[in-house]
Amino acid sequence: MDWLEVSVETDREMAEAVSEVLSRYAPQGVAIELGDEPDGQRVIVRAYLAADDSLEARKRRLEEALWHLGQIRPLPAPTFRRIADRDWTAGWKESIPILHIGKRIVIKPSWREYTPQAGEVVLELDPGLAFGTGLHPTTRLCLEALEARVRDGMRILDLGSGSGILALAAAKLARVEVLAVDNDPNAVVATRRNARRNGVSARVRPLHGSLEAVSGTYDLILANLLAPILIRMAAERKLAARLKPQGWLIASGLLVEQEGEVAAAFEANGLHVVERRREEDWLALLATRA
Repeated sequence: MDWLEVSVETDREMAEAVSEVLSRYAPQGVAIELGDEPDGQRVIVRAYLAADDSLEARKRRLEEALWHLGQIRPLPAPTFRRIADRDWTAGWKESIPILHIGKRIVIKPSWREYTPQAGEVVLELDPGLAFGTGLHPTTRLCLEALEARVRDGMRILDLGSGSGILALAAAKLARVEVLAVDNDPNAVVATRRNARRNGVSARVRPLHGSLEAVSGTYDLILANLLAPILIRMAAERKLAARLKPQGWLIASGLLVEQEGEVAAAFEANGLHVVERRREEDWLALLATRA
């Protein structure tokens, strides 16, 4: 069988959103390839559609989905090329890089070889179809804040865990217990698989659901979500209710222009913002229970 290769050139900020869209039509996987620019900001996202009887219909739906995404932030039109059947899975795996984040964290695709330096914490990650490869600024902001705040003995809640990257990092940086919650069953499967691969299954528990399914309180909450969701959770006082006194909330997924509204919702509902981290147009807010 032949395949139709779909390519979208974008930047790191949009790469995972584009990947999520493409993955709806290419369930075998999506490739993220870094460009050749010195600043490393350009990214090419590729997916492969089986050239069967439904190809044209899937191609039209894919183009429509990318058009709608482009209304949020402009995207170039996708390019298409027909390729012969081959081991394209191996080809796209080679395009996914090893990432260094913060002072110690290394994100290594499970199929790549890497010799860690002294003190490095290596995460073997198979992102599958779930969000969270480490390319997006919000993921990196959360990882850097987590690295600075995590301590042995903590109980940690990871809301919207995606591939499990934040939960895995917490479990490998310190001796902690992590509850990783996501309403996407693909994310739960990816987190469980990645926790097993990294030898932290005993400390990372995936849960299919949302904040409503969570009980108890936590020393640290990770919430890499969207600004409206953070505002809603804060307004319902559900975030503050799950955070221990002197505990930390690391919240990201918000743009710079959304900071005021999110911070106001936190402050009005029992959460005191004490630190902000910024990368490009994205922010992470660190808050304590007021």
